[in-house]
Parts: sequence; C-alpha cells; structure tokens
Amino acid sequence: MTYLDNFLFGIYPYICLGIFLLGSLIRFDRDQYTWKSDSSELLRRGQLRWGSNLFHVGVLFLLGGHTVGMLTPHFIYEPLISAGHKQLLAMVSGGLFGVLGFIGVSILLHRRLGDERIRINSKPSDILLLVLLWLQLALGLATIPLSAQHLDGSMMIKLAEWAQHIVTFRAGAPELLNEAGLVFKLHMFLGMSIFLVFPFTRLVHVWSGFGTLAYVIRPYQMVRSRKLGLVEREPLSRTAR
Repeated sequence: MTYLDNFLFGIYPYICLGIFLLGSLIRFDRDQYTWKSDSSELLRRGQLRWGSNLFHVGVLFLLGGHTVGMLTPHFIYEPLISAGHKQLLAMVSGGLFGVLGFIGVSILLHRRLGDERIRINSKPSDILLLVLLWLQLALGLATIPLSAQHLDGSMMIKLAEWAQHIVTFRAGAPELLNEAGLVFKLHMFLGMSIFLVFPFTRLVHVWSGFGTLAYVIRPYQMVRSRKLGLVEREPLSRTAR
C-alpha cells in the first residue's frame, strides 16, 4: 500500500463528497439562476433526442445499480443470491446499460464538438463533463472482461466493502483494494472526480429530479380566464416553476 493509494482511496473520497455536498448547497444558495441543465435544443435538435435519452436511461440505471450494489452489505442479499451470481448479474445488466449510456454520451459529445454553433455557445465545463462521462463509461465497460476473471464474486465483495468503509468512516478502506487492477482503480478515481466537479457543472440539475414528486402534488394555481373573466384552477406550468 503506497502513500498515493492511501490518499486516492482513503482521503480523496471524503474531499470529493465534501465538495459535492457543500458546493451544491452553496451554489443553490448563491446562484439559483444557474441551477439548470442549459439545454442546447434551440440551437439544434438533431441527435439530441437519441443521445439524451440513451444517455439518461443508461446512466440512471448504472447510478442506481452501483449505489445498491456497492452499499448493500453482503449478508443482506446472501440468502437470496450468491456473490458470484450477483457479480454475473451486474456484468450483464451493467454491460447492457453501460453500452446504452456510452452510445448516448458519444452522440452528445459528437454533437457538441461537431456543430460550430453549439461548440461556440458551450462552456468549458460542458465539454469537460461530457469527456469525463465518456471516459468513465468506457472504463466501466473495460472492467467487465476483468470481472469475468473473478466470477466467484471475491473482487466485487472487496469493492463493495471499500465503499461501505468509506461511507461509514471506518479505517482500512484502501487496503481492501490491494488486489484491484489498474482499470478498476482508474474507474473509481474518475467516478469520485465526477462528484468533485458536480457542483460546478450542469449536473446540479440532477438534484431537481428529487423534486418531481413535489411537482405532482403541488396545489393548483389560481388564474383568471381572459374570455369569461372567471377564476379557474390550473396547474402551474413547468416554465413558471
């Protein structure tokens, strides 16, 4: 275990999580007008629908799968599925949705770099974010052949234990990755780095997704009809929100 390993997988995760949470809170408090996805649909719709849909479907599944798979203790799912079968399931489902997400982000990256109008109106953070996501998905797909060499689930258990040690502030997390290959470590490092840059990019709009339920149950807005002069009840439009 080197000093670099100890820093990257024992200290760096807390730096990333701290900036992720505190930075998001500060940006919401100080720059609410920048709290949006900055859609470029008005500049050009071509490729956006396919790229965006594929990317979001793939990444949302992967995010949920990684969260549940990494943070669920082994003893909870052990009576239902073995570590080996769990790893095989993760390889198949992760591979499928990883390919969808990779195709989607490739389309979005090509669109943003290939169209002059979109490229000129893009922030450096927009391009950097797409490049990071492209590399992260590529690395994730590259871990699948390596995972096939550990079908007993031993490597997946160690990776999950590392994540659980981090979120529960337990010591010894870096040592759990002694046998992890370089591709796994690069994938983990880049994943943490995406959390690091999260508050400074358009990714902050992900937080707004948690407000979807509130939007559905929000009371109606009282408005007046121009024709009849009557007070009616209509839902508040998304634009106004």
